[in-house]
Amino acid sequence: MPLLALWLLAVTGWLAVTLGLARAPAGFARRTALLAHLMTGPGVVLFCAVTGFGSLHGTIALAAEWWALILVTGLRPGRLLATGTLPRLAAWAAAAAALALLATRWMPGI
Repeated sequence: MPLLALWLLAVTGWLAVTLGLARAPAGFARRTALLAHLMTGPGVVLFCAVTGFGSLHGTIALAAEWWALILVTGLRPGRLLATGTLPRLAAWAAAAAALALLATRWMPGI
């Protein structure tokens, strides 16, 4: 059951970030950001397959990063591109690490 909850959290976080990116920048920046975001899922699966690193850990990391991004930017990922956002970027990294640690402790068998 925790694995299903993790997948649901990852998918909803991915969708929320996608919606935030779709409305944030304009023109070429929007297309580039959306393409990069759309490639994160397949890229992590490929990375985990090539390196032998478990995809469960990759899913936990992605879900933590997406939800931390949502929490720190308030559903506006474009805020990380604004001037003077180094504290926000640091808060995103700290929140992602904390969420990943909590999720890892929550998952059985890790």
